[in-house]
Amino acid sequence: MDSGPVEREVLRHSPIWTPAVIEDIQVKAELGHYRIRGFSTWKRVPCFDDLVFIPSTLSRMPLEGYREQCVTRTVVGTRHAQEPVVLETPITITGMSFGALSRNAKVALARAATRLGISMTTGDGGMLPAEREASKTMVYQVLPSRYGFNPHHLKQAEAIEICIGQGAKPGTGGILLGEKVSEEIANMRELPPGIDQRSPVRHPDWIGPDDMIIKIEELREATDWQVPVYVKLGASHVADDVKLAAKAGADAIVLDGMEAASAASPDILFDHTGMPTMPAIVEAVRALEEIGLLGEVQVILSGGIRNGVDVAKALALGADAVSIGTAALLALNCNKAIHLEDYHKLGTEPGACHHCHTGRCPVGITTQDPTLMARLEVDAATERVVNLINTMTMELQIIARACGKSNVHDLEPEDLRALTLEAALITGIPLVGTELNLRKVLEKLAGGETEHFG
Repeated sequence: MDSGPVEREVLRHSPIWTPAVIEDIQVKAELGHYRIRGFSTWKRVPCFDDLVFIPSTLSRMPLEGYREQCVTRTVVGTRHAQEPVVLETPITITGMSFGALSRNAKVALARAATRLGISMTTGDGGMLPAEREASKTMVYQVLPSRYGFNPHHLKQAEAIEICIGQGAKPGTGGILLGEKVSEEIANMRELPPGIDQRSPVRHPDWIGPDDMIIKIEELREATDWQVPVYVKLGASHVADDVKLAAKAGADAIVLDGMEAASAASPDILFDHTGMPTMPAIVEAVRALEEIGLLGEVQVILSGGIRNGVDVAKALALGADAVSIGTAALLALNCNKAIHLEDYHKLGTEPGACHHCHTGRCPVGITTQDPTLMARLEVDAATERVVNLINTMTMELQIIARACGKSNVHDLEPEDLRALTLEAALITGIPLVGTELNLRKVLEKLAGGETEHFG
C-alpha cells in the first residue's frame, strides 16, 4: 500500500561553514600545506562600482565628442628628473616578470606600449632583452630579490621603480614554482632550474625609509639624475607609507590595491591582506595634501582597473595615472574559451581559470612551456592590447567630455556621487540624493558639534 510522499529535510548551508570552506579544509587536510593559486581576490570590497559620475546638464556644458578636444597626455616624474616620463594616455603596463609571463606575452605587451606611447614595466627577475628592444619607454623595477638585477640594464631605462610590495600580497615576496623555472629563467636569476623560487620580502641593502633616502640618491647618481624614481607600495599603511616615500624623495608613488593580481600567491593573502584600491587612493591623496606635496609627487594607481570608467574614477579621486596588469592579460587571451581540453586538464573552465602558478596556461601567457607559449601569437596579441587600451582611453574621454572637461586630468570629486553609505564615508563624496559629506559630519560629531550639517 502507498504510504504517501516521503518527507525530506530541506538542505541548508551554514553561512560560516559553506561548501567552499568545507572543501578548503578538506584539501588542506590532504595536502598538508597552504594552497597556492594565481589571479586576484574573490572578495567583494568597496570599489569604483560604488561611485557614479554626474555629467553636465544645465549647470555645466558638455563637450562635443568629434569637434572638441579632450587631452589625455600625462607627465610623470616632474619633481626631480631631468627627463620625466611622457605618456600619451594615463594608462601604463604594470610590472610582471619574465618567468611569471612567457616571452611572447612580455614582448607583445612591450610592443603594444610602444605603439600606444605609454610605459612598460619589467618585474622580478630582471629585464628580458627582447622586451627592452620592443619598448620605447621602459620602467625598470628594483626588487628585494635582486634576481636578474643588472646596473647596465638599469641605465637603459626611462624610469626606475623601487618595489616595496604589491597589492595582491603586501608584506610577502614573490613565488615562482619550479615548473616555470626553465633553463633560461634560471640563468637570468642565477638559480637552479626546476626548483621553486621564493623572493625575499625586504631589500638586502637597506632597512626602513631613512635608508631608502640613500638608495634613491644612489639610483639618481647611477642614472645621472635624468630619469624619475618611483616607489611602488602595496596598499597597507597607506597614509604613513605615502608620506615616508614622498619624504624619501620619490618622484612618483605607484599604489597597488588589494584587487591586484599575482601569478602565484598563498590563497589566503588575496582575500585577507591589504586595502582596496578605492580607499587607498583617497588615503594617499589626503596624505600628500597634508605634507604639501599633492601634484608635485605623482600617484599611479593600480589594482583591479578594468575599463576607462575605472580610469576616470581613479583620476577624479586624485590619481595622475593608472597601471593595468590583469586587464592586459585578458586582452592577450587569458581565460579565452579556446583549447578547452587543456582547461579541463587543470580542472577548470574559461572564465574561472586561476591556475597561472602551474605553468600550464592553456593560452600561452603564464607558462614557459615552448608548445603552450607558441599558442600566443605576438603580432595578434599586440593588436588586442592596443585595441583594449585605445578603447579604455576613448571611454575615459567620453566621461570627461560628458562632465564638461577638456582634459581628463580635470576630473574631480565634484563630478562623482556615492551609491552606498560605505563609499560616501570612505571618499567624502556625497551620497546620491544628499549633499552631505559624511566624513565631515562624523568629524564634527566626534568634536562635539551638533548643529545642522549642510
